[in-house]
Amino acid sequence: MNEITMTLQADHLIQEALKEDISSEDVSTNAVMKEAVTGEVDLICKQDGIIAGLEVFRRVFELLDAGATAEFYCKDGDEVKSGQLMGKVRGDIRALLSGERTALNYLQRMSGIATYTHSVAELLKGSKTKLLDTRKTTPNMRIFEKYAVRVGGGYNHRYNLSDGVLLKDNHIGAAGSVARAVKMAKEYAPFVRKIEVEVENLDMVREALEAGADIIMLDNMSPDEMREAVRIIDGRAQTECSGNVTKENIARLTELGVDYISSGALTHSASILDISMKNLHSV
Repeated sequence: MNEITMTLQADHLIQEALKEDISSEDVSTNAVMKEAVTGEVDLICKQDGIIAGLEVFRRVFELLDAGATAEFYCKDGDEVKSGQLMGKVRGDIRALLSGERTALNYLQRMSGIATYTHSVAELLKGSKTKLLDTRKTTPNMRIFEKYAVRVGGGYNHRYNLSDGVLLKDNHIGAAGSVARAVKMAKEYAPFVRKIEVEVENLDMVREALEAGADIIMLDNMSPDEMREAVRIIDGRAQTECSGNVTKENIARLTELGVDYISSGALTHSASILDISMKNLHSV
C-alpha cells in the first residue's frame, strides 16, 4: 500500500477508527502523561504467520504525532515467527499509548487474512487456478482486507459494484433469464467491462455460454457438475467456482481445471495474528 493510496483512500478510514477509540480524550494516558515525552516501544510477533499492514500500523502513529517514526525489521509478505522482534516505534509516548489498540487491530486483522490466504493458496500450487477474494469484507475495511489477500498470495475479484458486471441469481431473476440479463448488460455496460454470470446448473451454463458471457461462475455445484461444466465451456469463457470454499474443502476443487476459485472465507473467516507492543520506555 503506497503513500498515495494511503493518503487518498486510507487516511480518513484510519482517522475514523481513531475517533471511534478516542471520542474526546484518552483518560488513562492523560492521567499518567501530563506532557510530551519521547518514547520507544517494541513490536513483537506472538504467533507464526505472514505479516501484512505494517505501513497502516505506522500511519496510525503518524496521524497522532507528526514526528513519530517506525523502524521495521521485516516487510509485508514475510513469514514471521512467534517471539520475533518485528520493529520499533518512536514518538510522543501519549501517541504510542493512544494509538496502540487501533494500530494493532489493523495489523493483527490484515496479518491474519494474509496468513489464512497463504495457507489456502499453497493448496493450489502447481495448478493454473488462481485464488480470489470476494466482497464479503468488514464494512470500511475492504481496502485493507483486499490488500492483505494480495500479500498472502491471493488475487482480488472486483473491488466494488462499480468495477465490473457480475450477474447473480437475483439479477437474473430481475431480468427474467440468463440470456436476457447478459443481453441487457452488453447494451448497458461499457465495452471494456467483462460480463460474468453466476450459474447453478448445467442448463444455465449452456444459456450463459450461448449468450456470450465472458466469465461463468459455477456456484454451489457438485464437483461432478462443475467438471461437466468445464467440459461444456471448453475454453470459450473463463471459469470460476465458488460456494462456501474454505481451506478444509478446497481440495475437492483443485483438479477441476477452472481458472479461478473464489472464497469469501479469506476475509470473513480468517483469525487474527497475535501481535503486541511491549517494553515501552522513554528515550
